[in-house]
Amino acid sequence: MINIGLIGCGRISKNHFEAIAQQQDAQCIACCDIIEERAREGAGNYKIPFWTTNYEEMLQNPDIDLISICTPSGLHPQHGIQAAQYGKHVLTEKPMACRLAEADELIKACDEAGVKLFVVLQNRLNPSIQLVRRAFEEGRFGRIYMINSNVFWTRPQDYYDMASWRGTWKYDGGAFMNQASHYVDMVQWFGGPIEEVKSFTATLARNIEAEDTGSAIIRFQSGAIGSINVTMLTYPKNLEGSITILGEKGTVRVGGKAMNQIEKWEFADQQDY
Repeated sequence: MINIGLIGCGRISKNHFEAIAQQQDAQCIACCDIIEERAREGAGNYKIPFWTTNYEEMLQNPDIDLISICTPSGLHPQHGIQAAQYGKHVLTEKPMACRLAEADELIKACDEAGVKLFVVLQNRLNPSIQLVRRAFEEGRFGRIYMINSNVFWTRPQDYYDMASWRGTWKYDGGAFMNQASHYVDMVQWFGGPIEEVKSFTATLARNIEAEDTGSAIIRFQSGAIGSINVTMLTYPKNLEGSITILGEKGTVRVGGKAMNQIEKWEFADQQDY
């Protein structure tokens, strides 16, 4: 049985609490939040025997094997490093950090402590994406020419106003780092190592520090070209979360609002899937 402690009982923690509760070989035995009411409520709702507002206190529990990190993005490295120093495995929400140096520090801390580090990138497990990955690994695309991803979502001003860390460089990282991180991951997963990136970003409408809109153009080491287009200003609600892969022998587009619907599937060869 894997005993889990969770830090950060805010919006995303519900997904973690519920996912853990569905596992037969894992259980959440402690939770922590600097806001006492949230910690108490999380423990009560999910029948967790211990809650605290003191992270160090939770880390000192020798029965905890793994820490699930659900705090603001900019705190993920700090909380992960602390967990590793106590010999706990680390499961962190995306992104693992808002700055590359801090991501490297987290990796180093986990390596030195001999613990495992896992970043939540659950879209890789979407049935539609798993099917595309199978075709990719079987070489059905041939040479990849272009990969495009669009994240046309909406986050109104009151979303950012709900928490002071949202929309900040230090703790949020912006639309690319926060909302679009799954799509950045997906483009890299299929495109491979990156040679060069160019981008334009802007804060066009929201009263925030970081960007609400941007476009990036990518040149992969393979020679393929990629692009990622992101905005949190779509009217009136989320419109699209997609990835399109154009290859020598195949074309696939997975769309919907969150990469969950195959809209185009065509290959030179014929397979039974």
